[in-house]
Amino acid sequence: MGPPSYRLAAAITAPSSGEFLVVRQQPPPSPPSAAPGEEEYRRYVDSDLYDLPSAPLLRLADELARSGVAVAGADSLVGRLDVPAALDQILNPLGLTTAMCGEWRLLKYVEEAEFGPDAGVNTVLISGSLESKLEMLQDSCKWMSKEGASELLSEAKPGSARIGPYAYIGLLKPEVSSSQTAASALASQEYPPGLTLVPMKSRTLAPFRTTNLVVIQATSDACGSKRSDFFACGDALLIDPGCCSQVHGELADLVNSLPKKLVVLVTHHHNDHVDGLSVVQRCNPDAVLLTHENTMKRIGKGNWSIGYTAVTGGENICIGDQELQVVFAPGHTDGHMGVLHVNTNALIVGDHCVGHGSATLDSRAGGNMKDYFQTTYKFLEMSPHVLIPMHGRINLWPRHMLCGYLRHRRAREASILKTIENGAQTLFDIVSKTYGDVDSKLWIPASFNVRLHVDHLNSQHKLPKDFSLEMFNGSCDEFVSSL
Repeated sequence: MGPPSYRLAAAITAPSSGEFLVVRQQPPPSPPSAAPGEEEYRRYVDSDLYDLPSAPLLRLADELARSGVAVAGADSLVGRLDVPAALDQILNPLGLTTAMCGEWRLLKYVEEAEFGPDAGVNTVLISGSLESKLEMLQDSCKWMSKEGASELLSEAKPGSARIGPYAYIGLLKPEVSSSQTAASALASQEYPPGLTLVPMKSRTLAPFRTTNLVVIQATSDACGSKRSDFFACGDALLIDPGCCSQVHGELADLVNSLPKKLVVLVTHHHNDHVDGLSVVQRCNPDAVLLTHENTMKRIGKGNWSIGYTAVTGGENICIGDQELQVVFAPGHTDGHMGVLHVNTNALIVGDHCVGHGSATLDSRAGGNMKDYFQTTYKFLEMSPHVLIPMHGRINLWPRHMLCGYLRHRRAREASILKTIENGAQTLFDIVSKTYGDVDSKLWIPASFNVRLHVDHLNSQHKLPKDFSLEMFNGSCDEFVSSL
């Protein structure tokens, strides 16, 4: 897996006012707008994202060399990293110099939790104050108060400006939470505020090794929501406790540290999302389980043996001062659910998206390509500020990512159709030719998507007349033995 990489983020503050400088972040590149099929994606644009300026932080080529920039409180850390080069990348585009920022000091050093599939990115956050506040800033920069940034984060509205994780973790996140839990002792990440992601080892598919357990807890001074139409209420919420047996002890410690009025939501039934349910039930028999009825039918009694409450989408959940809404999101399975964290407009998408690569649909559990497309468009129309998958890192460019998924699925479907038009008749023929550039170890999950793409093509009457669905369906049972 290799060593982690590093990134430097700088909090540049103005004297006396306490404001800090944020920079509008550049979205990932998209295909040219004139490219075929791009017209429909033009209106799906993510809102502006502002964050602390940052740059890659490389190791010094000569281990005996020392950094030329002093960072108070971080001598042992920055001595082996090329801080001057990273600072130049941060300051030069802003028209600033190191000398203008006075003394640099360490704010935080954050080791990224194991989201995978790579070794992660550790972040060095430093701060420095300008001798005088600059009033003439570039269009991409602006001064931001902590109060203003906190409001944008915690009272988010679709389409409004957003504040990124460096600003939150470095300047806005409380040092000691009033709702401290065992999750704090585990490798985790809190962003957006109120949502803690705990990647825990699970029986998931490569290239991932963990499933993100989402922990949401009411703050001790929360007065709760003024609404009265909530479907379920509690003092804490767990989403997808899917860790494997090796870390059930850690999950038990976490559950025991949470308030007893606990709500649990499962996005779907796969092992890497429900393997920890038995631990939750043992530690807190009064916990309330929410899931779709199609999902519950597939969850074994060994995981959850008591009652549950069925959800179909649209239900509102109250966790103290945190409001959430359940979103019906079929496609991956026929009972798949998402969850919108209303306070921050963050969308928890289950396995509809993953942090790296593309999602696999489960044809054995009602997975459906038409549903998958429709759910993707539903997510796009919601205009979330952050996407939270259950595998991999959060995504700060939700609409860009979702459009990328649509492009990928359409390109794959076109490739499958071309392969069929060129004479492929069996599942093995289609997979081997369409996924010829992919490791054959991944052909089995890829075959699930191929079957659903063929069904989707058939529903659109796009399959050639000489293509035999009977022969194709008959070849599916022989696929594994053909590998």
